[in-house]
Amino acid sequence: MTTFLAFGKECVGWNYEKTGNPVYLHIKQTKKLVPEDRPLKKPTLLAIGVDGGFDNNEIDYEETYSIVMLPDYVTLPFPSVELPEKVRLAVDAILRAEGAERKEQVAAWTADKKQISAYAMSLQQIGNGVIVPPSGWKCFKCDKTENLWLNLTDGMILCGRRNWDGTGGNNHAVEHYKETGYPLAVKLGTITADLEGADIYSYPEDNSVLDPLLAQHLAFFGIDFSSLQKVASSVVVVVFEHTDSTEMTTAERELDQNTNFDWNRIQESGQDVEPICGPGYTGLVNLGNSCYLAATMQVVFSTHSFYTRYYKNQTLKTAFAMAPADPTVDLNMQLTKLGHGLLSGKYSIPSHEEKDHTNTSTPTATAKQEGIPPRMFKAVIAASHPEFSTMRQQDALEFFLHFLDQVERTNGGKPELDPARCFKFGVEDRILCSSGKVAYNRRLDYILSLNIPLHEATNKDILLSMLAYGRSNDEVVRPRVPLEACLASFSSPEEIHDFYSTALKTKTTAVKTAGLTSFPDYLVLHMRKFVMEEGWVPKKLDVYVDVPDIVDISHMRSKGFQPGEELLPEGGPWDEAESNKPVANDDIVVQLVSMGFSHLHCQKAAINTSNTGVEEAMNWLLSHMDDPDIDAPISQGGETVVDQSQIDVLLSFGFQEEIARKALKASGGDIEKATDWIFNNPDASAASDTDATTSNTTTVADVGLPDGGGRYRLIGIVSHIGTSTQCGHYVAHIFKDGRWVIFNDDKVGASINPPKDMGYIYFFERLSS
Repeated sequence: MTTFLAFGKECVGWNYEKTGNPVYLHIKQTKKLVPEDRPLKKPTLLAIGVDGGFDNNEIDYEETYSIVMLPDYVTLPFPSVELPEKVRLAVDAILRAEGAERKEQVAAWTADKKQISAYAMSLQQIGNGVIVPPSGWKCFKCDKTENLWLNLTDGMILCGRRNWDGTGGNNHAVEHYKETGYPLAVKLGTITADLEGADIYSYPEDNSVLDPLLAQHLAFFGIDFSSLQKVASSVVVVVFEHTDSTEMTTAERELDQNTNFDWNRIQESGQDVEPICGPGYTGLVNLGNSCYLAATMQVVFSTHSFYTRYYKNQTLKTAFAMAPADPTVDLNMQLTKLGHGLLSGKYSIPSHEEKDHTNTSTPTATAKQEGIPPRMFKAVIAASHPEFSTMRQQDALEFFLHFLDQVERTNGGKPELDPARCFKFGVEDRILCSSGKVAYNRRLDYILSLNIPLHEATNKDILLSMLAYGRSNDEVVRPRVPLEACLASFSSPEEIHDFYSTALKTKTTAVKTAGLTSFPDYLVLHMRKFVMEEGWVPKKLDVYVDVPDIVDISHMRSKGFQPGEELLPEGGPWDEAESNKPVANDDIVVQLVSMGFSHLHCQKAAINTSNTGVEEAMNWLLSHMDDPDIDAPISQGGETVVDQSQIDVLLSFGFQEEIARKALKASGGDIEKATDWIFNNPDASAASDTDATTSNTTTVADVGLPDGGGRYRLIGIVSHIGTSTQCGHYVAHIFKDGRWVIFNDDKVGASINPPKDMGYIYFFERLSS
């Protein structure tokens, strides 16, 4: 009642011992019974916990209150007029407060709302006499009768974009936009009396949009939207004079795809999955947007390093004693709490719900445990990140890297306590210049991010046949690429164009190859399934990756600097900047100086007018005499002068002094440009720390990292369902106790058919022999 922190019965005594605070409000919750015959609504929105979305089956509770005084646990009823007013006021404030649980009940993976198009209100329509009939539509340029779009400027009906497998349209609608610039199109078949449900696409904005004047724009082409009704895929609706089956919108089609093949395969829906309970088999409650967190943390705590650090070697009481006054903001405390929650088995018990056993349509696979809600852990780990602190869906890979970074910071200076090091390894890039000389750049990483070479698909014949003849049935056929091809793509030579050679003092073409300087205890492979299309629109590759249970990456170890190789001279792109720096024309400078101007000012005038002439330099000089930096030196001894205060600013950002100095030189002393230069030249930092004159592949940065053989066994898979990282669902499959187990939020069961070829992130454990 002093700090307003809440504790379970086992932990409240620890708080009393630590703080001496004796008075506590005891809140007891009793679960309300829910009718078994409660009707389930079909979802119409790709979301959880909102109207139209998937039901998150939130449980209702009845609450009773009492006042407890420690250390003897004396209990007094509440409300009671016998309690001091100060206590009654404190209790009322607590009960009125909106807790973290209530704040996080808003669903996280609701798609972003459409915005009104900038082109809608001023759209100019062409009166060419086009009247669109109520049915019988066909593309104006081909025979397509589905996926048709009506251009709202000229009334042209054209087919949509072609999919990779040959389905969809022939790109005639988007090609028409490129030819004419007419911006808006509406998908025929999605127009109903509820015009907000119509699928309108803005080509210049490259997004689905809203058109407030859609009724007016449709009426221009004779379309009476009030006579159109949407028809679900399994329902037929008869309209008075004619039957119009409207098509699925893009969002509905995405929902349909997510709830069909991928959804069923990854979640193993329809399988007789045996529920599992016990230590190490505890589910995590979906907070509305936390499936990316749940899937990642389940795999993380299946590793020996995190199991040992936050469960085996650290009790809850020890972590609480080490925590600050507010343990809710301490990452070490919350990770220990999460580790004990997941691994102890204390919370991994079946839900005790009365079921109607006469209803044989309910499969046993729906039985599940209650699981634990990771609210405090999510609040702590997301506090320093602007995206993870929101209620939107996130990328599991970005969260994994952010999580490891926070763990490393928490255990900073104590490598022996840092469990994140089990994932860390060294990478070495070898750059072969056309001069025959080489450079070695080294860096550290937690994940091996792999491109998926679609041209290496093992089922190319089938795919080519589909492109030629179309799909014969509804079977999902995708490119199937071996993992070995993805690993080979990482190590294969890559040409670097416009590489500045310090040996040749000019730009040339170099060849880069990559290898690992150390092999981690746990190898994490990220499959680059999300690529950027034109306009920076993320797209997910429809592809299978054949991943074996055992992989051997021994051949990927870097060999380091070899005898007979010659290193490139020290330097980098900043040298090119120095060599290309304009020099003032002496004749212009002499003439200006003779007029009484300072030598430095005359040099600047000549340089800033590209030495075009005395008159141009004079005009520049007269208009810039009051510039604050007019007296700043241009160069000193051929080298750009760098202010130490500017270096100190970059040092405060965490950059090394040598790199800060080089960046400021290359950017003319501009701190903002220098920061951009550092991020755009990541190898510069590595190059300055690389001792490439030795054949030893272990650098200073590699010291203390785990290392060993290159054979690994697959132990975990994080799979993603959906078309982008901003929507969908994540599920984890983990190899435990000799079998695969599915962790789907709070549902934990024995996996029957783990989706090894559909993973987004793969976790491998090094084999001891």
